[in-house]
Amino acid sequence: MLACCDLVRPKMDLKSTLMLTMMLVALLLMHELPCEQIILNIIERENVKVSVCLDSESDRLVGESDDQARDGVASTAELKEELLRALFRRLGSVVVAYSGGVDSSYVAYVANAELGSRALCVTGESPSLAQYQRAEIDRVVRDFGLHHEITQTEEMENPGYRANNADRCYFCKDELYTKLESIAKSRQIEVIVDGSTTDDIHDYRPGRQAARQHAVRSPLIEVGLSKAEVRELSRRVALPTWDKPASPCLSSRIAYGTPVTIERLNRIDRGEEILREFGFREFRVRHHDTLVRIEIAPTEMDRALNREIVDSLAQKFRELGFKYVTLDLHGFRSGSLNEALVPNQ
Repeated sequence: MLACCDLVRPKMDLKSTLMLTMMLVALLLMHELPCEQIILNIIERENVKVSVCLDSESDRLVGESDDQARDGVASTAELKEELLRALFRRLGSVVVAYSGGVDSSYVAYVANAELGSRALCVTGESPSLAQYQRAEIDRVVRDFGLHHEITQTEEMENPGYRANNADRCYFCKDELYTKLESIAKSRQIEVIVDGSTTDDIHDYRPGRQAARQHAVRSPLIEVGLSKAEVRELSRRVALPTWDKPASPCLSSRIAYGTPVTIERLNRIDRGEEILREFGFREFRVRHHDTLVRIEIAPTEMDRALNREIVDSLAQKFRELGFKYVTLDLHGFRSGSLNEALVPNQ
C-alpha cells in the first residue's frame, strides 16, 4: 500500500525535499505534537508542497537506496531548524523559559532571530540557580542581543518543593510557569515555550506535567530535534553553550528525602565551583546530608584519582561542612539520583 504526494520547495535539492517529507510524516506520528494542523500551517505558510511515495511495509521512500538515506541524515537537523523557524514565525510572539542551558539557549537564539523583541527570554532566579550559570546567561544575552528579563521565583516557600520528594521538579516548574504566565499576559504574548527535546519525552521529568498544565509549548519536540542535533546546530552559530555539560538546578543534587535548604544549595554551589577551579569540566556534587558523593566524568577520572588531588578535594569539601567525602567510581551520569527510584534489575 502506497501513500503518495509531491514535495517541492524553492531552492531545495531532491535529497533535502525527501528528508523534509520523511520528517513531516514522522512529526505527524509524534504523541506530543499538539495537532496535525501545525504541520499543515507550516506547509502553507512556507510554500512547501508535499509529494512523495512511501511504502507502508518498509517505511522508506520508494526508490531510495541505503546510501541515499545515509547521505541525507546530515541534513535533517537543518531541515528541522527550518521548520522551527517557521513555527516561531507562525506563533508571532513567545516567552522563552530561559535557563541558560544548551537547549533553552538554542530556543532563545532561534526565537530571537525570527521574532526580535517579540521573543522575550525570561530566567527564573532563586537560590537553586548556580552563580556560574547566572554569569553564563549574562554572557549569552549580551553577545547575542537577546531580549531578557529575570523574575524571582519562590519555590522555596512551597513545602512540597522543600520536602524534596521525587516530584520536586513539578513544584519548581509550576512556580516558574505561573510567573511566566503573568508576564506573558501583561505583554499580550500568547505562548510560553521551553527547551525540552525529544530526549526528554521518555525520561522521568515531573516538570513536564507542569508544562502541560500551563499549556507550555515545546517547539524542539514539535519539530523532532534531539539533544545531539541541538548541540550541532548551536555549534554552527557559535553559541558557547553548544558543548556545555547538562546543568539542571542545584536542588537536583540533593538526595530525595533530604530537605532542600538554602544552606545546602550554597554548599553544593561552592563545591561545584571548587571542582571547576581544579579544571574538571563535567561533574556533579551529590549531597547526602553529612556525606558528599562527587561524580566526575569517566574521561577525567584518572586525574581525579591522583593522590594529591584526592587529598586536596577531601580537605576542601570537609571545610564546606561535609563529614564524609566520597568519589563515585561509576563516574558522572546525568540523573543518578533517580537510580534510587528504580529497583535493581
